[in-house]
Amino acid sequence: MLGSPIRMGSPRPVYTAKLLSDPATAGNDAGAPTAPATGGEGEPHGRHREARLGSTDKELKSGAAAADSVRTAPGTPRQRGEVMDAAGGSRNTLPRPCHVLVLLNPRGGKGKALQLFWSHVQPLLAQADVSFTLMLTERRNHARELVRAEDLRRWDALVVMSGDGLIHEVVNGLMERPDWETAIQKPLCSLPAGSGNAVAASLNYYAGYEQVTKEDLLTNCTQLLCRRLLAPMDLLSLQTACGQRLFSVLSLAWGFIADVDLESEKFRRLGEMRFTLGACLRLVALRTYRGSLAYLPAETLASRRGPSPARAPQDPADTHVVPLEQPVPPHWTVVPEQDFVLVLVLLHSHLASDLFTAPMGRCSAGTMHLFYVRAGVSRAMLLRLFLAMEKGRHMECHCPHLVYVPVVAFRLEPKDGKGVFTVDGELLISEAVQGQVLPNYFWMVSGYREPPPSLKPQPSPRRKSQQMLPPSERP
Repeated sequence: MLGSPIRMGSPRPVYTAKLLSDPATAGNDAGAPTAPATGGEGEPHGRHREARLGSTDKELKSGAAAADSVRTAPGTPRQRGEVMDAAGGSRNTLPRPCHVLVLLNPRGGKGKALQLFWSHVQPLLAQADVSFTLMLTERRNHARELVRAEDLRRWDALVVMSGDGLIHEVVNGLMERPDWETAIQKPLCSLPAGSGNAVAASLNYYAGYEQVTKEDLLTNCTQLLCRRLLAPMDLLSLQTACGQRLFSVLSLAWGFIADVDLESEKFRRLGEMRFTLGACLRLVALRTYRGSLAYLPAETLASRRGPSPARAPQDPADTHVVPLEQPVPPHWTVVPEQDFVLVLVLLHSHLASDLFTAPMGRCSAGTMHLFYVRAGVSRAMLLRLFLAMEKGRHMECHCPHLVYVPVVAFRLEPKDGKGVFTVDGELLISEAVQGQVLPNYFWMVSGYREPPPSLKPQPSPRRKSQQMLPPSERP
């Protein structure tokens, strides 16, 4: 189906397809026929949505169905502004034409990523004059190894087609290179083909599209790649008690969420439904986790130092944290040791493609969302929160056990050895961990067109009560 593999200086197979100016020719070369579509990438979105939804593989082989696939993306972008680069410069975009490296996990999600690439992604790239080289990952951390050794000068961007775990691998691989300062500047693109797809869902939200999943989300994110617009993204720098240093592009979870993520691995073939099933099973056997939590509220940092300007990456020093063996600085907020149901730090709006976890909006540069749920919450309330999260309405449940605050840094110390951590869905052993946000640290393909916000947190006026803390935890 892919044609003959070619070798590019390494023993691993590399599949390449140069997209020609004639879409039909390109389709025949790649094994997925396409048809020319009017309007191209500038076509208003939302048209022919019914024609694309529910289309079968047989329909995708027809010219009309392929044309509809090229034209369609649900929703309409909200913003038409200009994005600033990490140094405060002018608008940044990928070149036209451009050549990208696609790293694809053929076993991600329901195991249909390769099929979806040819049926949904390649036709759009052909229309937008984006050529690509396709590399299939073969095992865990394969993508990490690839980007650690690749000559990145050959590519205008790295396109990651899988779930959030593969983006995690790529970013950590880039940060492990001797030339990491240059490597982390290579633009990334997320094309959802895994189970969670939270990064892609967040970028879809920032672009102003309606919340969609599966093939609709894949089409929208491919359209963003075709438009070539870049935006700076924050990175979460983490340190563990054993001395491990790693970076997160999405989240760190402990307790209920981490357990659901890991325990639902056996249901991976269900796609997004694995998390719903996993949550229901964990609710039946609800657990609590003893620990202590401390954090630096964004509001406290802003009042002490003022807004921090956007900047280019420098030495990734964690300037807001002290060594784990030392007490946290006195201006941090300390939550008394207690039992938790879950703790979650989140860089983006979504925790999965259908979990709108942070409806308060995109974080200001250098800030992340912190949620935690205290022990004592009922199973009924937890279920209500989980179901409401699909539409981002869980904060309206006014659960007294749920606390939310925007933070710059945090420290979390498990006390009873229970539970595990997940970082971007990947397992991390349960031990003391702390982290802080590195603002505007790498570039991603995005429809977000405004300059990066200042460090000052911007809570929604309608949700002031969400950020109220108990007196014992106020700074």
